[in-house]
Amino acid sequence: MALPVEEWQLCASRRWAALDPALRERLAAASLHDAVRLGCGLLRPEVEAAALQRLCRRARAGKEPAAARFYREEGNQLFGRRHYGAALRLYSQVCLEDIARAESHGYPDRLLPKVLLRKAECLLCLGRLQEAADALSVVENRIAMDGIMTSPAHQTLLKQLSQLKVKIHEKESCPQPAREARGDIQRESEIWEENDSISGASSSLSLKFDTERGRHLVASQDILPGQSLLKEEAFVSVLCPGESLLLQDSSETAWDTQVTNADLYCHRCLRQLLASVPCSGCSYAKYCSQNCADMAWEQYHRTECSLGPLLLTLGVFCHVALRTVLLAGFAEVSRLVEWSHDGDKDLHNPEARCKHLGEAADTRAGTRGIPGCNDNGQYQSSYQAVFNLLPHAEKHSPDHKFLCMLSVVAICKQLQEAGLEAAVLNQESAEKLSKPKTCAKTSGELSPELKTVAEAMLRHVLQLQCNAQAITVMQESGSGDGAVVNKKPVRLATAFFPVLSLLNHSCWPNISVSFSGTAATVRASQPIPSGQEVFHCYGPHRCRMRVAERQQLLRQYFFECHCQACLEELESDVNSVVAMRNSFCCPTCQAPMQGEDMLCCSNEACAISVSRESLSRRLQDLQQQIKNALELLRDRKADQAIKMLQRCQMNAGNFLSPEHLLMGEMEDHLAQVYATLGKWQEAARHLQRSIEIVEMHHGPSSVEIGHELFKLAQILFNGFAVSEALSTIQRAEEILSVHCGPQSTQIQELQEMKTCLLELPRSILQRT
Repeated sequence: MALPVEEWQLCASRRWAALDPALRERLAAASLHDAVRLGCGLLRPEVEAAALQRLCRRARAGKEPAAARFYREEGNQLFGRRHYGAALRLYSQVCLEDIARAESHGYPDRLLPKVLLRKAECLLCLGRLQEAADALSVVENRIAMDGIMTSPAHQTLLKQLSQLKVKIHEKESCPQPAREARGDIQRESEIWEENDSISGASSSLSLKFDTERGRHLVASQDILPGQSLLKEEAFVSVLCPGESLLLQDSSETAWDTQVTNADLYCHRCLRQLLASVPCSGCSYAKYCSQNCADMAWEQYHRTECSLGPLLLTLGVFCHVALRTVLLAGFAEVSRLVEWSHDGDKDLHNPEARCKHLGEAADTRAGTRGIPGCNDNGQYQSSYQAVFNLLPHAEKHSPDHKFLCMLSVVAICKQLQEAGLEAAVLNQESAEKLSKPKTCAKTSGELSPELKTVAEAMLRHVLQLQCNAQAITVMQESGSGDGAVVNKKPVRLATAFFPVLSLLNHSCWPNISVSFSGTAATVRASQPIPSGQEVFHCYGPHRCRMRVAERQQLLRQYFFECHCQACLEELESDVNSVVAMRNSFCCPTCQAPMQGEDMLCCSNEACAISVSRESLSRRLQDLQQQIKNALELLRDRKADQAIKMLQRCQMNAGNFLSPEHLLMGEMEDHLAQVYATLGKWQEAARHLQRSIEIVEMHHGPSSVEIGHELFKLAQILFNGFAVSEALSTIQRAEEILSVHCGPQSTQIQELQEMKTCLLELPRSILQRT
């Protein structure tokens, strides 16, 4: 949720509408500096502040002791249903990753060994052998401390302990491919020459500026597909919370067991979690290690901790804005805010600003005249570069700017009232701030320093609409306990990447971006000749939507796209690839349907006509039936899921184009069901049909095809189709190494499968 909750947006909208017209006019034309100073008195304690306080009560971020028992009981139920991953995540809510931490929370000593055995069994089923062994060692130590145990319950405990130790030993005795050595080779193969002017960038790129395209990157030499162009660590990132953290108004306490990304990933480094290290002050922040928890506390969480409900209510953009200024430090924030006041008149006249910058870039040596570069002409991944990203203050609607201003003022007032101003201004040490402070209630007026913080935060919130980068991760869909792992990209966090933000948009980009934790890697996805601009895709892609839809979505970035894909579609009378392949067909003769609101069969011999609305409703019903089939699969009712998906296919064939993406998705789902039954040939047949449709839409070398081939390789591997598996693995490796790099998890899994197949006896290889 990037923006504040809907109720707060409505509250701000009512406040804006009730303002005197003259004041609204002043706010609409005000600089960021003046907007904050005008807006500080507009957050009325008895109205807007009170409404915000009520909304914050819906966000669960405080410690609730009764929640521990609830999550443990829910974990026991999931464990009984063999949902090991979900069970372990709920167990971690009770702080069992560390015995000392569990004891400090008052967990009964007599129950710890039993629960730790459960945790060890979960870890064993998930392949986390070392963590399982560590948990058993703790159990053994506690049993030794307790002395001789003769009761039946104690004997059962010892028996379970012995059985788990045997299972761990058996799994450890199975040889695993050595990843470290291969990783060293891969790292050596990716050694590159770093750019002298752009931090983290390859020497094959150069930074340019002109009034039409602004700052942008171009190839300074010929670039090959798969070549690494940029490796950048996010200046700041904030994990996207789950919707379940915001509850409906209720007088009853209820905890939600729905697992979200906030439960799955470290809130600092974004590594995947199993047994998390929680914040000692709130129930929201979780970390992969004590080191991450300590660093987060030192850098920003000591300030954010008590603001959890407020930040969850006001949205990720406000949270990113606050964390940005905390990481930058008040001295640097203040310096750049004061520097920006000298150029305010240019900031509100974009044409004059571009002209001024263009002249500066021409008259100064190298890149020193380009915004964001330091005095040496270097563009670094720094706060100065973040600050110089365009906020487009003059292009945002006045009511949206008012919402953003009111939100950042609310955060700064809460900082002041909670006694956290000194922490924001870096005036106290972490030791003095280990416990939240309270102070006498102020008059409500922000201090000059917090007004500076609010101004910087407002700038960053406005910047994020055009410069926020989604950090994505390939996440397993479904139960994740089958032989074939189905993964899809999921938005994990929102971040500022100052160098990555230099890339302009194209609906047909020439690069791919992949993520590892908070680091982004940009690779060429196709040949880029010297002198050509390097393009990113901001979301709207020519393979996924029509040109009109793309142009509509791109308006949020305040530009009209003139990329090659858009120009070709706008100038051509022929329908786009997406329009043709995702079209409806005639229910009678299956010929393509044509028209806008009322569709007519393209076959002149067929006089059928039908409204687009009725076919759209039919499509929605079909999508719901597919969801129901997948629910049956999750409930382990594979035979019923197959029958329902086959009925969906027959229904879809009556009104959807054979090349419609949904037709491919149904083939993909059928492949997944047959794979769970161990019917590998049938699964491969359906997945190959899905791949044909995906290739029509995205192309033979697209990352989408790479992911589909990865699934096919798993199916062929499990089905012992050696020669087909090896050829599929090779093609998948070639594609995914271009888009994701040789160190990606999928590439490593493909190489492990290939190694296993090649080590089979020659007699078997010759027969397959």
